[in-house]
Amino acid sequence: MAHPGFFDLDDRFKKLDERDALLQLDKFVDWELFRLPLDGVRPPLPANRPGRRPYDNILMFKALVLQHLYNLSDEELEFQIRDRFTFMRFLGLQPESTTPDRNTFWDFRELLAKADLGKSLFVYFELHLQEKGYSARKGQIVDASFVEAPRQRNSREENEAIKKGEVPPTLSQNRACLRQKDLDARWTKKNDETHYGYKNHVCIDNAHKLIREYEVTSAEVHDSQVLLEILTKNSSQAVWADSAYRSEENELALQTCGYRSRIHERAYRDKPLTQKQQTKNKAKSKVRARVEHVFGSITNEQDGLHVRVIGILRASTKVGLTNLVYNLRRFTSLRRIATCAAR
Repeated sequence: MAHPGFFDLDDRFKKLDERDALLQLDKFVDWELFRLPLDGVRPPLPANRPGRRPYDNILMFKALVLQHLYNLSDEELEFQIRDRFTFMRFLGLQPESTTPDRNTFWDFRELLAKADLGKSLFVYFELHLQEKGYSARKGQIVDASFVEAPRQRNSREENEAIKKGEVPPTLSQNRACLRQKDLDARWTKKNDETHYGYKNHVCIDNAHKLIREYEVTSAEVHDSQVLLEILTKNSSQAVWADSAYRSEENELALQTCGYRSRIHERAYRDKPLTQKQQTKNKAKSKVRARVEHVFGSITNEQDGLHVRVIGILRASTKVGLTNLVYNLRRFTSLRRIATCAAR
């Protein structure tokens, strides 16, 4: 067996640095900006309190970022942190350090969900983006994507009760079964495809393709019903969206609020689009398609939008972290591009 040389370990680390995307993420993101909201729901223990110290809030939050980046379960996240040097370095751990286990991750995420902290963390980073010069510009684009949830096998009577917001008698009498039922997710159908779960409604800015606002609803909520709720401050008043958002009510509401509608024209029964309308839609699509890049990135880099949790509160936390992680990655890319251009 060959003996290691004096510089073998340094050479190994240098080769890791060439491929480690987490280094760039750690370099450009100021993780301490998340400490205030995290400490608000999980205050640090006094220094004079005896017993084992809890893991740092920033370490736990960065672990959840890793989980979303690589689509890991709690069990796999625990193993990968122990096994991968790049994960340990990202979290500020040493090979001999103790690491959180799967239950610790679950408890921490439950704490965030109960405090509804997903949106707060997203807003904190949005303020940071503005401070760094990445304010929303050149108009905004809205769209929605399905968030698939584990499908429920309920009877027709149970589904009718759930739609009314009631707990079916068959489930209320069986608490163990009720804990496994998602009473917030809904079925819906689009283009002959059936979906079950929730929707992630997002608004991005045209200039940077950063998610500026989002809302999580059950899957049956129509895209157009959330349009005004997710519009944000922007240097331009233009709003792009596909034809699903087109309605007289939305057009009037946008005009009243001072927005300029760039929503696609839609065809109606016995009233197809004219050639002029089709030409306008094609021009609008060149801008509107930028929001598809966002969903494509989430699909390719975070394995898409789906949840393995029960209830809209947990689903909202999961989706909120997914949107936040996308913004973290996008911000890192923008900063890297700006750094290279300045050289």
